[in-house]
Amino acid sequence: MTSASPASSRLIATVDALRTALAESPDVLPFTLGGTIDEETAAAAEADGVPREFLDFCRVLDGASCGPSVQLFGLDEAEEHQFYCEPVVDSPLDLSPQKLFCIGMTNQTPVFLDRAGGAVLGIPDEHWEWVDAERFDQLAPGVEAYFLERLATFDEYKRLALVDDELVEYDDWLKLLRRAGLAD
Repeated sequence: MTSASPASSRLIATVDALRTALAESPDVLPFTLGGTIDEETAAAAEADGVPREFLDFCRVLDGASCGPSVQLFGLDEAEEHQFYCEPVVDSPLDLSPQKLFCIGMTNQTPVFLDRAGGAVLGIPDEHWEWVDAERFDQLAPGVEAYFLERLATFDEYKRLALVDDELVEYDDWLKLLRRAGLAD
């Protein structure tokens, strides 16, 4: 880890545990976890306007495809999904590429990084059409916390991904979390 990448030891340990479990799990799709980005790639992306906090996370984990309904984008995929930040006619949300950076999807709804404060934002659970939501809710104080507290936590991911009890044993991300020792 370089000084330009202030990832916590908890994030590094969690990603290492997930990578080890994935390497030992031929029944889990190998593209579940992304690689990492190098300093040159991060510097070029930052010069193009990608938020530093997101790049710091990508230096440790360049995306995670947790399942069909939850994805944390890697750098390339994030750059392809910034159209979600554009204003939508008649939407009450304050959408703006200057204010937001799309970092993933949950149940076909974009998840954003607030460029000003670094918080991860989503719409309230009760909205099914995300553009009709009246506000954003803070999902986590930052990308690292979003991953560690929402995606790398068995019960929270299960709730977020809408995995019912009968399907728990079939969800690859939940299998990976258990095998990495991240489930209760």
